Amino acid sequence: MAVDGLISGLNTTQLIDQLMQAEAVPQTLLKNKVTDSTTFITAMQTLNTKIASLATAATALAKPAGTDLHTASVSSGGVASTSVTATAGAGAVDGTIDFTVDRLAQSQVTVTGPLTQWPDQPPTLTFVAADGTTKQVTAASSSLADVAAAINKAGVGVSATQVAAGLDPATGAKLYRLQLSSAQTGAAGAFTVYRGTPADVTAGTATNLLNDPGAAQVRQAQDAQVTLWAGSSAAQSVTSATNTFDSVLPGVSITVSAASATPVTLTVGRDDTSISNAANSLVTSLNDIFTFISQKQAVTTGTDAAGGTTVTAGTFTGESSVRDANQKLTDAVIAPINGVSPSTYGISITSDGQVTFDKTVFAAAIAKNPDAVKSALATISQRVADAANAVSDKYDGTITQKIQGEQSTVKSLNAQIADWDTRLADRKSTLQKTYANLEVQLQQLQSQSSWLTGQLASLSSSGK
Repeated sequence: MAVDGLISGLNTTQLIDQLMQAEAVPQTLLKNKVTDSTTFITAMQTLNTKIASLATAATALAKPAGTDLHTASVSSGGVASTSVTATAGAGAVDGTIDFTVDRLAQSQVTVTGPLTQWPDQPPTLTFVAADGTTKQVTAASSSLADVAAAINKAGVGVSATQVAAGLDPATGAKLYRLQLSSAQTGAAGAFTVYRGTPADVTAGTATNLLNDPGAAQVRQAQDAQVTLWAGSSAAQSVTSATNTFDSVLPGVSITVSAASATPVTLTVGRDDTSISNAANSLVTSLNDIFTFISQKQAVTTGTDAAGGTTVTAGTFTGESSVRDANQKLTDAVIAPINGVSPSTYGISITSDGQVTFDKTVFAAAIAKNPDAVKSALATISQRVADAANAVSDKYDGTITQKIQGEQSTVKSLNAQIADWDTRLADRKSTLQKTYANLEVQLQQLQSQSSWLTGQLASLSSSGK
């Protein structure tokens, strides 16, 4: 590499850098293309994500459950109940029914008598479930802690807890009870405990734990129960292993928290507010997409250093796939349904391409003809879903394919840029060698000049 100004006085480094800047112009143009393409890809991916989300939401709204929305309320004496709640889901139907809450679901709790240690060695217990299945549990020692640990590890659907029970009056030793609790509520969680093996239980030689001194059934396992039309000849009881009932009315879940002989009234009605909110949410999502497209299509103007006007195209300006997506979604939402304009249901489009939703018009329409309005909303939603899927599908959506094509272009451009890196490095190396050789040649010429000057001076001296 040449040393700046050593012989020639030239700033070799600066000169090579200036030459390399000119050589690198094609690569710089390629890099600018990559930057523009990357910006375009990012914007398209954002748009695609928005449209894909719209497709998912519109598909759900187009299904029967999307507009089959109901609300459930429970009252007693005209006042909202504090001990019964209800939720209406898919499949619910409008109606009213009265019932009483007879009892709540509860788990079984059994306790042993006061013990210092388990009376059997080794401690062997047999648990008999409500369905008659048995399971044997054997503890490591007669320690009550070991017995409790063995029960908890056995997976018999029963938990054991060691509870202090005072002192033995004769010895002063600490006494404990084992509290045995079913893991689940309801009659199916009932159990019986025997001291002995399953064979002993079958032979009738095992001891029922409740027959031991001091043992007690603290709480009996039971199902929750409500009675429909209580006090009439049509009275009908419904039970549940938990305090939630899913079978009283189709699509309605009822949860009780207190028993009461006072009847409560369950009322299920169409949830017009939620249906309206669903329609409004669809319109909001569409407008979000339309606004994003409009912003990215906008052309901006500015002023350059010389005071002239500059015009900069938007990221989506002139992009046909975006225009197509915008048009498909617009047509899907404003096209008539069986000859009826969506504006009849409060859905309209403005001159600037935004969709509006009039809740008042929608409310009046659904109050007058709910089935027609729900059907129209489902139809619009399905059309929007189809249009959104057509452009955002992860395999063959038009925007997806555009993104993939642009990504391939960027990959190719980056490969060309990498090739230019090699080419420019070689060119710089060549220039450095060229200028280094120039310095060497100049040094040689300078040496020859000095030698000739010396020779001429010597000849002049000798000729005098």
